[in-house]
Formats: sequence, structure tokens, C-alpha cells
Amino acid sequence: YTSREMGAWCAGNKIRQSMGATGVCWDNAVAESLFSSLKNEFYHHHSFTTRQDARRATMRYIEVFYNRWRPHTNNEGLPPATAMANFTTRNQPLPAAA
Repeated sequence: YTSREMGAWCAGNKIRQSMGATGVCWDNAVAESLFSSLKNEFYHHHSFTTRQDARRATMRYIEVFYNRWRPHTNNEGLPPATAMANFTTRNQPLPAAA
């Protein structure tokens, strides 16, 4: 993600890359939180017979429970899907005056 091509793509799409110094954990905090929850709340409580079963169950955990029902402290206790819907509603462009 540090290539010039990636940097140009991000700049062209008005995306600011987050790249801190080596060893700075804040850039990956959201992903680290997800993986921690995935391991502690889900993975260690299930066994899977096939890789496909594990993939399906993991997607179900993330898409159904984690994103839609599980409260997150960084979102004022709201699940990510609810927080995103609230954010989108608050940030709708105002209609042009007639």
C-alpha cells in the first residue's frame, strides 16, 4: 500500500492514506479490534469441518452480528451499520434552493 500507483489512486479518489511510523498501532486499530473480537467471541467457540464452512460462518458473524448487532464503544455503543446510517443521514447534501 506504499507504492506510487496506490498513492496516485488514493489521491485521485480523495482518499488520505494512513501510514504512521513503523510500530505505530493506531493505523491498524480498527482491524486489530475486529480480529480480536473475531477470535475471542467467535472462532474459539466453534469448530469447522471444512474451510468453506469456516468461511461461511465467519462471513455470517461479521455481516450479521458484528456489523448489525454488536455494540461498539467507538460508535457511542451503536453497531457499525447503525452508526454509518446515522452518519449518512446527517451528511446528506442539502437540496438546492429553487
